[in-house]
Amino acid sequence: MMILQQDIIKLNGQKIFINPFLYSNKFDQKTKKWLIEPGQISKLRIELNRSKFYPELNWEILSLNEKHIKDNTIELLLKTMDIIQAFNPNLSYEKLLEVERQLIYYKKVGFEIRSKKYIEKRDRLLLKSKRRLQRDDFILRWQNWFCLKETRKLLMPFFVMIFISTSIGWFAGISKNSCNPYFESNINNQK
Repeated sequence: MMILQQDIIKLNGQKIFINPFLYSNKFDQKTKKWLIEPGQISKLRIELNRSKFYPELNWEILSLNEKHIKDNTIELLLKTMDIIQAFNPNLSYEKLLEVERQLIYYKKVGFEIRSKKYIEKRDRLLLKSKRRLQRDDFILRWQNWFCLKETRKLLMPFFVMIFISTSIGWFAGISKNSCNPYFESNINNQK
């Protein structure tokens, strides 16, 4: 008899932890990286297990993103089985098959969601990094262009003309407003 409670499988009275690292202090950074990040198990092993974990799927019609999600899910399932075998070396082949079957039935959807979130997060970080690099490249190109001697020689007359035009307009506007009798008559009317 087999019962699954959250991350524990009870098989004939024996408790099997799906992820024993949740219940022990043996969880280090290297193991965390191996467990969480995809790409730790060979593509060949993942492709060989596609039909075992997804017998209903036609892999030819899936999009590239869907294939990545399914492959990451298979990798998580394979890693989990490796962990279960490492922490339970006394399990017979039949019991391991039963654990694997129950793991696929109960955890495949959760692992798919986790894989999808991981891929979305990775894509967001890559896009953010790409945008930052493009922005830095844009700024660097403009800085290099402004630092050229020819550019400074070309732009200096324009800045001088803009400054002179602004100054003349400002002074003309102030002198015109201060001599305008309209403003003086409004002040006298308000009193």
